[in-house]
Amino acid sequence: MRAFSSRFSAALPALLLTTTGLQAAPDPDNWEAVLNEARGQTVYWYAWAGEQRTNDYIDWVAERVEAQFDIELTHVKMGDTAEAVSRVLAEKQAGNHDDGNVDLVWINGENFAAMKANDLLFGPFAEALPNFALTYPEHNPEVVTDFTLPTEGYESPWGRAQITFYYDSETVDSPPDSIVELLDWAEANPGRFTYPRIPDFTGSTFLKQALIALTDEDAALYAPVEESDFAAVTAPLWDYLDALHPHLWRSGRQFPATGPEMRSLMGDGELALAFTFTPSEPAAAVADYELPPSTRSYVPDGGTLGNVHFVAIPYNSPHKAGAMVVANFLLSPEAQAHKQDLAVWGDHTVLDVGRLDDEHQALFALDQDNPAMLPADALQRTLPEPHPSWMTALQDAWQARYIGN
Repeated sequence: MRAFSSRFSAALPALLLTTTGLQAAPDPDNWEAVLNEARGQTVYWYAWAGEQRTNDYIDWVAERVEAQFDIELTHVKMGDTAEAVSRVLAEKQAGNHDDGNVDLVWINGENFAAMKANDLLFGPFAEALPNFALTYPEHNPEVVTDFTLPTEGYESPWGRAQITFYYDSETVDSPPDSIVELLDWAEANPGRFTYPRIPDFTGSTFLKQALIALTDEDAALYAPVEESDFAAVTAPLWDYLDALHPHLWRSGRQFPATGPEMRSLMGDGELALAFTFTPSEPAAAVADYELPPSTRSYVPDGGTLGNVHFVAIPYNSPHKAGAMVVANFLLSPEAQAHKQDLAVWGDHTVLDVGRLDDEHQALFALDQDNPAMLPADALQRTLPEPHPSWMTALQDAWQARYIGN
């Protein structure tokens, strides 16, 4: 993060302040007061809506927070988180510091960096949430780090993601075990693999995965992109993609728009190999008859990119108390276990399940009988995300190089 300043005032030690510097906001350390203020509030949650399982889960959250806390949660559906960032920035530029449209936003990576750099976030609040302790951040530093940047309490974790490959075992005997092997596999199986069109998040993550594997200067990826020779660092990636694209689905002249669209191509038999950023997605899709039971999941031996996704509260949200209560509910064992259920979404928990009590641990048992489920230890091979500036730079360079081709 390029710019950060605490919102505490020595003159008003019990109050969190917005960027106007004067208006009091709920103090997350006084949780009873937060709960009382939250009752009756309507919380507008701006969240990606490109997957029906995700939308259904958010609907379930809305039902639970209304029943338990008298909060009306409205899912404002987005195709790209940048929409919410642009809205809050426009409100700030227009002088709307107290009555913004966005109360909660599903966010991470470059969007978190942009909001924090422009002082668009309320906080710190996350570590004061009662359920945050269940993440045991002292043992799991990824819940307080977002694309190399410390979150400093300005966003609250609620799920885990990691690139997971999946394939149809009836047509693929030996799936590629590395980015280099993937090119050989694609040449031998033309049209049977692809990746989502940039700037889709899943497609952009594939670019980063490939770059980490191909460049000799991977240390540069964990510092701001402007500190490196971008052309030199990324040259192996563009050479690789130039060689790969002619062997992709539709010869690389067209790309699926999203990860779910890529999954549909797998279900239709057009692809034999694909990937997702939700490790349980293939197993959930098999359970829902969207993918054949011959589907298998794996993580290459070298590991894959993974991260934690978060929710944050804009500085000018008029319903900060309600947003904090929703964020805290998302960290409850009830909500985390329901989210991880393959019949619901299959998104992995951010709670440290091994440190929960026996009753709560039992909620997180996975269906290992599903043939598409990853082995329990597969996600231990996790590669850290590069600095967020690399994602934007890669997206711009990809579009300049390939758009319209």
